[in-house]
Amino acid sequence: VQLQASGGGLVQAGGSLRLSCAASGRTVSSVRMGWFRQAPGKEREFAAGINRNGLQIYYADSVKGRFTISRDNAKDTVYLQMNSLKPEDTAVYYCAADTGLGSYSSSYPKESVYDYWGQGTQVTVSS
Repeated sequence: VQLQASGGGLVQAGGSLRLSCAASGRTVSSVRMGWFRQAPGKEREFAAGINRNGLQIYYADSVKGRFTISRDNAKDTVYLQMNSLKPEDTAVYYCAADTGLGSYSSSYPKESVYDYWGQGTQVTVSS
């Protein structure tokens, strides 16, 4: 699976951005998808995840209520709508695909379960 993340940029605090992750080589409906982010000087962290049918969705507490993950299987694309952005949301955002079949409810925040990663897209939120 090849993943191409896009949509990052510079935005003022309170603004919005929508990130996209286009998949090729395998239909996005066959994998579970996650968004992770890595701020300068910090470890990469889980932001949001969605299972194959879209019925299981998870968010980190830091983004809950502001970010929305969704998928368009017809376009083989997963989105991350980010609203009410804060300077602390500044990071490189990565999309990742998990081909596993086990329980997603316990595995979703773990980097190790994701088999494929996109190249990352920079999000900068100015105060």
